[in-house]
Amino acid sequence: MSVAEIKNKERVINELMLFIRKVLVEPEICEKAKEIARTHLNDDNADAVIAEALSAVSNVKIPLEHSDADKLFLQVLKDVVKDEQALY
Repeated sequence: MSVAEIKNKERVINELMLFIRKVLVEPEICEKAKEIARTHLNDDNADAVIAEALSAVSNVKIPLEHSDADKLFLQVLKDVVKDEQALY
């Protein structure tokens, strides 16, 4: 594994840790995020729409150019909502 790959993984971990801290400080982010994902899951360019909507209503700010951590978070969020929908 190259130094660049290690640094990138560290950066992703640090970004995700910052996000987890925000959620622990403002736990309603989870429900907001899931509601937004439910609403926009099947939209064209769903990641961008979900990111923009979540950034507008919470202290989670996802830039237009998504980092690896942003992409990972959005994928997990969509997976949670899909799993939730599969239960019904």
